[in-house]
Amino acid sequence: MIVVAHILGFASSLDALMSSRTSQGAVAWIVSLNAMPYVAVPAYWVFGRARFQGYISARRDEDSALGLALADKLAELHSHVATAAHSNKYLTGIEQLAKLPFLGGNHVELLIDGEAIFESVFAGIESAEHYLLVQFYIVRADEVGMALQARLVEKALEGVEVYFLYDEIGSYALPGSYLQTLEEAGVYVHRFHSTRGPGNRFQLNFRNHRKIVVADGERAWVGGINVGDEYLHGHRSIGSWRDTHLMIEGPAALALQLVFLEDWHWATEELPDLPWSPVTPSNHGMPVLILPTGPADRFETASLMVQQAIHAAQQRIWISSPYFVPDEGVLSMLKLAALSGIDVRVLIPERSDNLLTYFAAYAFLESLVEAGVSVYRYDDGFLHGKAFLVDHSGAGVGTVNLDNRSFRLNFEVTAMVMDAHFAEEVEAMFEDDFARSRKMNVADVLEQPLWHRFASRAAYLLAPVL
Repeated sequence: MIVVAHILGFASSLDALMSSRTSQGAVAWIVSLNAMPYVAVPAYWVFGRARFQGYISARRDEDSALGLALADKLAELHSHVATAAHSNKYLTGIEQLAKLPFLGGNHVELLIDGEAIFESVFAGIESAEHYLLVQFYIVRADEVGMALQARLVEKALEGVEVYFLYDEIGSYALPGSYLQTLEEAGVYVHRFHSTRGPGNRFQLNFRNHRKIVVADGERAWVGGINVGDEYLHGHRSIGSWRDTHLMIEGPAALALQLVFLEDWHWATEELPDLPWSPVTPSNHGMPVLILPTGPADRFETASLMVQQAIHAAQQRIWISSPYFVPDEGVLSMLKLAALSGIDVRVLIPERSDNLLTYFAAYAFLESLVEAGVSVYRYDDGFLHGKAFLVDHSGAGVGTVNLDNRSFRLNFEVTAMVMDAHFAEEVEAMFEDDFARSRKMNVADVLEQPLWHRFASRAAYLLAPVL
């Protein structure tokens, strides 16, 4: 039995050597698989795989069945390209990552915190006349979750086609009765099915972290908020919940619809026949790019997106993330930008709901502060918003955290908006957050007790694995 365990450990370590996306992750798995095969082998085949096998994206494989089915719809989106974006090489690079262009003619509203976000999302759901696409990572059967359920049931009974997609791992506590009520009302319900396919059968590490709502293809919502009471009323141990979301009206809503349909097709092998005629609000022209990222990508798209945003900054790059464990590429870009005189600010929570990422962040903070990066710790509750601001011209809001999970394991989505007025709104949001934060210095790291420094280094070593 011991011999078999070590053979399996050695074979698994070869797989880790060939497939791990980071050298740290490969080394950590190889050592543990050969030293502790009884524990490490099952853990590797549940948590260790770096690639999501079998997910086909229409934007990456034009000859796939899904790509062919969506070809005409993609062509319709391309007729709304914001041509001004092509004059900027940095934006062209982002478009190449997204396999979608910046789309013009959008109206975008910045939504801050749960009350404003749920009010907007619920109003959008209630206004739908033809169809609704609803996708969340976490859905709870609490006050907020029941309010969502009631609205979806009502719309389905009115004859609106409602599609509800949830992540079965993030929503593990969602009772079957909640889903049954939706189905009995005529809602099309499905889990993302992250273990579908022979290469994913035992995997629990891949998650669909996207939060998308689309109403009639005209308006869409995307950002950091899930469906639960804590997003509205706060959490008893970490305080009020600070989050950021967007409402998008215009052609970019259909780009979010495309992202939803790719996920729905993976989960169900079906493709709903939905309208694809963009609605362009009058007197609005904000260029918006929708950038989906995930472990099925050929490149590490989320990390490259963040690196490109930092590289594009000429005056400032401000970033907020609840979980801050950047990879070497992002870490180096942040330092280089600060050393070049760019105003680099990173906003992270003082109190966290994840101890691993909380401690791991301390492994990076000393070198960042020494390089001139301003690190702020938000102290008015729990910061959960994911946003960045580049100079005075562009900003992004979405679901991506600056950690290994978002960069390599989760399906995520970001909306990038190139508009000076919108950038001003995001700037005001950041300034308000900074006013509720404390700025760190090197002593904040060096004066931590020895056990804290050990914990931060241990968490840092585990970050590429989990």
